[in-house]
Amino acid sequence: MRCTLSVQYAGRRVYVTTMHKKEVDATLNPRVVALKLSKTMALTDLASSMRERGVDVVGLAAGEPDFDTPSQILDAGMEALRTGKTHYTPNAGTHALRQAICNKLEQENGLEYTPSQVVVSNGAKQSIWQAVLAVCSENDEVLIPAPFWVSYPEMAKLAGAKPVIVDCPAQDDFLLTPAALKASLTPASRLLILCSPSNPTGSVYSRKDLEAIAEIVADHPRLMVLSDEIYEHIIYAPAEHHSFAALPGMYDRTLTVNGFSKAFAMTGWRLGYLAAPHHVAKAAAAIQSQSTSGASSIAQHAGVAALQLGPKGGQPVQHMREAFQQRRDFVVKQLQQIPGVTLVEPKGAFYCLPVMASFFGPSASADGFGAIPDADALCRYLLEVGQVATVPGDAFGAPDCIRISYAASMADLEKAMERLSTALRKVIPN
Repeated sequence: MRCTLSVQYAGRRVYVTTMHKKEVDATLNPRVVALKLSKTMALTDLASSMRERGVDVVGLAAGEPDFDTPSQILDAGMEALRTGKTHYTPNAGTHALRQAICNKLEQENGLEYTPSQVVVSNGAKQSIWQAVLAVCSENDEVLIPAPFWVSYPEMAKLAGAKPVIVDCPAQDDFLLTPAALKASLTPASRLLILCSPSNPTGSVYSRKDLEAIAEIVADHPRLMVLSDEIYEHIIYAPAEHHSFAALPGMYDRTLTVNGFSKAFAMTGWRLGYLAAPHHVAKAAAAIQSQSTSGASSIAQHAGVAALQLGPKGGQPVQHMREAFQQRRDFVVKQLQQIPGVTLVEPKGAFYCLPVMASFFGPSASADGFGAIPDADALCRYLLEVGQVATVPGDAFGAPDCIRISYAASMADLEKAMERLSTALRKVIPN
């Protein structure tokens, strides 16, 4: 904005033009403004900052294996560096990796895909987001069983769709029932998201459970299913993993997402994939081509090596799975000994989601801390007083719970469970 002033200077009239700075429009996309920040990351960051100040915090908030990436995978990554495999790859992934994924899906999951139906991305999170964006339109409904992974509802919102939260209580093992699914369906229902084994509950759908869901899905032509199978190999007998796309009539209705972060301890490599009908894979690849382009060439080369370790990840993954099961058994036993804690035993992944409603509410408190009205306050109390980092369940659509990750060493888990038990005994219950 220009403004001209008239001033008298040395007997002469001088005209001076000044500029007034306009305010910058600071508005943001309403969909972005509506996003919730991840409480998982917030609690992890807070615990990290306490450690930096010298506080001995045991972190049970992050969903990340504490193991190093298996040596065979590391060797492949270093080979990629040494042999010049450091350039752009095809947008949807190298043919070698996509073919290896197809082989894995056929041998382990009974699913036949071609490389053109596979899109390799920078982590399974990107694969899920692109799948949601590819199939959901404005005001479509995305059915999300609760408890859920924190990002599912936010991804639906970013796509312009409406997240529909379907409550799956502890008495149903936190699993979606046919009755709950039927009650939630409308003509606008477009996508059902299933995660088995589940983050945050560790619950696993049996084949019978999935067949009952598939029977309902089959009656709704618009309804697609996104099957998040990232914890597929972290499962404890007698529970078994079943791919939704392998059920009769579900292949063309299913978007299968998997990756390398959890089973192969490759979180920092950022490598995941979508296997889907041709038109969905093509759409997801188009989204990727205009956003991140292809995943790291080095990570993709390492991913091929990961899929060559053997069935279900071979010995390296079996070793990690056995360790996770030992830790699960310990944590479950410790939690079951604390009065007021209700627990559904996890059958996979590396999380517990205990019901902790006895320890918070209008009249709950702790000396030296104050009121504990909800799970957020309980987690702050456990962090500040007990020095154990957990995540409040409302982040996962389970406000009566907290999430505990047992992806930590046995020494840390022993310390954490002792601290948690001591801290909870000091709570004046609701």
